[in-house]
Amino acid sequence: MAIIYGRANDALNINPPEGDQYLTVNGSDWLWTVTAIFTLSFLILFALTFFARAGERFFHYLFTIATLVGAIAYFAQASDLGYTLVPTTNSLWNGLTRQIFFAKYIHWTVAFPAVTIALGVLSGVSWATVFFNVFLSWTWVLTYLVGAYTTTSYKWGFFGFGTVAYVLLAVSTLGEGTRSATRVGISRDHGLLAGWLNLLWLLYPIAWGLTDGGNRIGVTAGFVFFGVLDVLMVPVLGFAVVGLSRRWDYNRLNIAFTQYGRVATVPGTFPEKAPAAAPAGGVAGEAAV
Repeated sequence: MAIIYGRANDALNINPPEGDQYLTVNGSDWLWTVTAIFTLSFLILFALTFFARAGERFFHYLFTIATLVGAIAYFAQASDLGYTLVPTTNSLWNGLTRQIFFAKYIHWTVAFPAVTIALGVLSGVSWATVFFNVFLSWTWVLTYLVGAYTTTSYKWGFFGFGTVAYVLLAVSTLGEGTRSATRVGISRDHGLLAGWLNLLWLLYPIAWGLTDGGNRIGVTAGFVFFGVLDVLMVPVLGFAVVGLSRRWDYNRLNIAFTQYGRVATVPGTFPEKAPAAAPAGGVAGEAAV
C-alpha cells in the first residue's frame, strides 16, 4: 500500500496536533495502516460484486459502503483532521485538553448500522426488527458522541444511556436473531457471526471509558484500541459474511432481489423471468388447448 500512501509521514507537520493529549507521529503511522486496510478491503469487496450471482449482491454492497466510509474516516484521522479540543474531567488530566475526533463517530454511524443490518437480514428477522436495531445502534453511537463532548461528570449519564442501547441491541441479535436464524436453517453461520460481533461490541464501552470518556489512556493508545476493533468489526466481518453468503439460500432468507426489488416468490423464480402472458385472441386459445 506504499504506492497509495507514501512512506514519508509528514501529516503532523502539515496539520500540527493541538491540546495536551494529542495524536503522535506513531499514532498517525498506525492510522495510515488502518486506512490502507480499509481501502484495500473496499477495493476487494467492490471487485467481488462483479463475481456475485445476480440478485445476490446485498452483503457485497453493504460492506463496500462500510469499508469506503471507514477508509475516509481513518484518512481524516491519520491526517490529524476531523477533531475538536475538549477539556478533560478526570482527576489525572483535569483542566487539560484532549483531541476528540468526531470523524470516528461519523464512521460508526455507518459501520454499526451496516453490521447490524447484515446480521438482521441474515437471521431472517422482520424488517421492523432490523430497523429497530439500526436505531439502537445510532442511539448508542450518538450518545457516546455527546458524552465525549460533555466537559463535566454528566458525560457518564450519556454513557449509561448509550450502553443501555447496546445491551438491547445485543439481546436482540443474540436472542430474537438466533431464534429466527434457527427457523430458516442458518443457525450455525449466524451464531458464529453474531458471537464474533457481540464479543467486539462488548469491548467498545470499555474502550470508550478509557479514552474519550475517562481520559485514562492517551489519544494514540486509544486509536490503537479502536483501530483493532474497527478492523475486526468491518473488514474482517465483511469478508466472513461475503464468503459464507455463497452457500446461503437467498430465497429462503427472503432477500432475493430482482429488477422489481425485494420480492417473496416461489424459490428459484423471479417476476422478470416468468413467461409472458399470451395476447387476447386465437393464440391464447391455442395455448390453453
